[in-house]
Amino acid sequence: MTMKLYFGPGACSFVPHTLLETSGAAYEPVLVKLHKQENLGEAFRALNPRGQVPVVVDDGQAITQILAIVDYLDAKFPQCNFLPREPRERARVMETLAWMNNTAHPTFTHVFMPYKFVEGDGEQAAVKAHNAKLFRGMLGEIEAMAQKMQAEGRPFLFGEHFGPVDAYALTLMRWGGFAGIDPQTFPALWAHVQKVAELPAVKRAMERERLQLNVYKAA
Repeated sequence: MTMKLYFGPGACSFVPHTLLETSGAAYEPVLVKLHKQENLGEAFRALNPRGQVPVVVDDGQAITQILAIVDYLDAKFPQCNFLPREPRERARVMETLAWMNNTAHPTFTHVFMPYKFVEGDGEQAAVKAHNAKLFRGMLGEIEAMAQKMQAEGRPFLFGEHFGPVDAYALTLMRWGGFAGIDPQTFPALWAHVQKVAELPAVKRAMERERLQLNVYKAA
């Protein structure tokens, strides 16, 4: 049975999308139109009652949540070295992924969809502005990771191999444009995500999702 990936264009499901493309394994990418709320429909909720992407289905079993999916794909395709084998280094990657997913990602959600949290135009504008400032600081943290990577001569944020942190960093940097953040204000990170975007597997995922890397527009 062919593995399936349920993804939303531009969403965090981009992370496992790039990993599956990197693996070279056969899988079926299934587009979920988030803007049409297909993720809230009965068919999708049968896979994930929370109505969220990504979902990976393998051998008829659904796996949800970024960290669980990344761990699963790393175990399934050990030759790809998506995660380090040394326990402490592996923990560093997982703690960074967890922070990206449970802190940086929700902060951006407050920028992109403030109506989920408060009512009223004024209140929503305040939520958006406050969280855009917080999100800029979080991109600054990833910029420091990229600077350290450059200083140590590593090709990727956590070593010699492309991995989920690199894919998530690209996603967050791209989202920054929607938050009014010029990616060029983070030169090390911007250089890194441009390089990552040129990897054949990442390029295929971006083409399938029809993603533009730099969505920033000057005011």
